[in-house]
Amino acid sequence: MIMRFISFIFLLVIFFPGRAQEESSGVVIDKIISKIDDYIVLKSELESTYLDVLSRGQRLSGNTKCAVLKNLITNKLLVAKAEIDSIMVEDGEVNQELDSRMNIIINQVGSEEEIENYYNKTISEFKNELFDDIKQQLVANKMRREILSEVSVSPEEVRSFFNNIPKDSIPYFSTQVQVSQIVKIIKVGNDQKEKAKLKLIDIRNKLISGESFEILATLNSEDFESAKRGGRIGFVGRGALQPEYEEASLKLNPGEISMPVETKFGFHLIELIEKRGNMYDTRHILIKPNISEGDIISGKKELDSLKNLVVLDSTSFEELARKASDDKFTSSFGGYFTDASGGEKILVDELDPVIFFTIDTMKVGSISPPMQFRMDDGTQALRILFYKSKILPHLGNLKEDYQRFRTFALNNKQSDILNNWFEITKLEVFITIDDEYNSCNLAN
Repeated sequence: MIMRFISFIFLLVIFFPGRAQEESSGVVIDKIISKIDDYIVLKSELESTYLDVLSRGQRLSGNTKCAVLKNLITNKLLVAKAEIDSIMVEDGEVNQELDSRMNIIINQVGSEEEIENYYNKTISEFKNELFDDIKQQLVANKMRREILSEVSVSPEEVRSFFNNIPKDSIPYFSTQVQVSQIVKIIKVGNDQKEKAKLKLIDIRNKLISGESFEILATLNSEDFESAKRGGRIGFVGRGALQPEYEEASLKLNPGEISMPVETKFGFHLIELIEKRGNMYDTRHILIKPNISEGDIISGKKELDSLKNLVVLDSTSFEELARKASDDKFTSSFGGYFTDASGGEKILVDELDPVIFFTIDTMKVGSISPPMQFRMDDGTQALRILFYKSKILPHLGNLKEDYQRFRTFALNNKQSDILNNWFEITKLEVFITIDDEYNSCNLAN
């Protein structure tokens, strides 16, 4: 249990930076240290982010705390300028991002209940508290992309960047590997789907006969968060929920209950409560079909047949990954796991531990047998891994590490452009900084 909540704090740091320190320590220092138009930076925000930077061993130029403060002010400045330039992020996008981040944490820690019991706070309360922070992050990221969208580096710039690194500062890279995957989501058999639908039809009959939707949702729904609210989703805009769910909802009249509706999450009974323009309010009961042993065997046979195509030399693993993998992110890279720069050569300490321990038992050039795992959104799936290559530890060079140095050069160029933008834009908005941080020289 202790290790699970160490993992929870670690994941909070990754997915909700700036808030994890408050959640883990309960210490909040209430003092505004900077105002950027209508946006503020709190001392607690600076201190928690500063501690996070130190714990990760990150290097920031100059005075680290001043560099952290500048980054925080820059993010608020990006949001303020986005507001001036009418660059917006819809609430539906924020909710999707919150759901995605929280689902990853829940899947890693174990369950919603464990988190809620430990902190005496519901997942909904977490999301409500974090909504404004996440929205500001998304707006700042969108504004940053606008500023940097056309920035690139040429091969000549990469070589120049590399040649200007002092010889004693060229990084030493640990072991790197190239690993590709083909993922197949386990397809639930028709018999299991039929069981789920029949269960929902039985529940629907009870609803039609007058039983309480709230009670039946609380007792039966496998969407545990909405079940606590009697199945209520609340008002959402178009595009916020699954297309099949939205289409079925908008065909209903208020108070009407749908027949079972299938989405990637399972089968739903939906009741439309109210429509307001492009917004609609529903409640639902979700039943997820159980995966049978036969479904797993069928999925493994499908992956074995794909593996045989590669072994028989009729196609490449990368080509099959692009065509057949159900992991849409890695499939676009030929199935390869990539680092932050998009490079296929990954440092082994950046690999998912499960992947690392799997390839540690494999020979370079081999393909693993099908293995069951859970995707980030909780979906049960199978995958095979192709261990393409291994590069031993070495001093960085352009031949083996071009992509990494290209990323370093691009980041350096983007940083210069963003710094110039900061110096120009800070004159266009109202910025104040607490006297305690005058030495940082960030004010107008």
